[in-house]
Amino acid sequence: MKKANNGWCNSPDHPWNPSRRDFLQVGALGTLGLSMGDIFRLQASETYPAPKAKAQSIIHIYLPGGCAHQETWDPKVNSPIEYKGPLGSVKTKIPGEHFSQYMQKTAQIADKITVVRSMTHGEAAHERGTHNMMTGNRPSPALEYPSLGSVVSHELGSRKNLPPYVAIPNQSQFGGTGYLGSAFGPFSLGSDPASGNFQVRDLKLPNGIDDNRFDKRKSMRAIVDAHFSGLEKADALDGMDSFYSRAYSLISSPEARAAFDINKEPGKLRDAYGRNSAGQRMLLARRLVESGVRYVTMTYGGWDMHDNIQRSMERTLPSFDQAYAQLITDLDQRGLLDTTLVMVTSEFGRTPKINRTAGRDHWAKVFSIALAGGGMKRGYIHGSSDATGAEPEEQPLHVAEYAATLLTLIGINPEKRLMSPGGRPQAIVTGGPRVEPKLLA
Repeated sequence: MKKANNGWCNSPDHPWNPSRRDFLQVGALGTLGLSMGDIFRLQASETYPAPKAKAQSIIHIYLPGGCAHQETWDPKVNSPIEYKGPLGSVKTKIPGEHFSQYMQKTAQIADKITVVRSMTHGEAAHERGTHNMMTGNRPSPALEYPSLGSVVSHELGSRKNLPPYVAIPNQSQFGGTGYLGSAFGPFSLGSDPASGNFQVRDLKLPNGIDDNRFDKRKSMRAIVDAHFSGLEKADALDGMDSFYSRAYSLISSPEARAAFDINKEPGKLRDAYGRNSAGQRMLLARRLVESGVRYVTMTYGGWDMHDNIQRSMERTLPSFDQAYAQLITDLDQRGLLDTTLVMVTSEFGRTPKINRTAGRDHWAKVFSIALAGGGMKRGYIHGSSDATGAEPEEQPLHVAEYAATLLTLIGINPEKRLMSPGGRPQAIVTGGPRVEPKLLA
């Protein structure tokens, strides 16, 4: 009978696999006043070599609800109608490849992007699928993982008095800080840049507060913070200190306020993106990364199309098509595409077969995502789904590989261990992360 290991991992690769000598060392360190938690902290502080960054910023375009791959990036041109669905397709700039009929503009810039048609994770519930794609990890009942944006904020920090992580218009589900603490959450706009009276909350001084009064309040706040920080040290206080520091920097910096001012963009360019939520959100995302924001996440549309998928796509997809094609073109013309990784993801795909209400239901065995710039290949289709869009046929891409690839491109080692609650080191990406080399330029 195999002897139980009482919870200790016997793998030599495990970050904490103590031998008798290790226990003796821990005992010796205990005499120096070091606790077991201190030992874990020392292990977490080991040097993890950072990869050379190809991307300076990431724009993550998230399509909530579960976007149908068959009606977007992976049309089943030669399949029976019950699998093919009601939409036609258009030829792309990649020879022999097609996109949905409502992606004509994107088809014309397909030579600038990578499409992954073999993304898979098997989590067909909205919450779990969203967690996978926003954090790069499967959900755990024992730990709340940070979003990829919060990891970037934690590891790389801010540039040019701008928040490192911005959410347009608001923080999405599982787009928060997880175990990293409140200091690394996104700066949320609070409103849609497509609205006629768009203003970013927290960037203007309240009525009746001039610059002199603002400076006095800032000084008073610093005195109060210093007093209470001396009495108690906690994540909440650290997070609030960081929040107020960032808020003061934003309000007092003309450059920072200008970065969020979409009205400074030429009218013709705003028209080219589209005067709608998709267009103006993507235009502001470009403006922010150009100004120095490291990670922008934006949501658009509702893609949970259980009923009449043809009509739903007619309402939602053309605006995305126009905005996305213009974003890639705009970044490329400005010389920013090579240093800006643009991702289009969703929590999962849709069922291979059209259902009784002319829609498609949840399906996570295979779906599509699009990646562009920041070190990605141009004009490349990675992997494939089978003839009915039911399973990966070639080169499946898993969540850990997806997350490891994008983090590596921005210069973060996905295997680096950060401190989680309880003082234990936790790898940024679990599940055996590895970069998928075939995606890289």
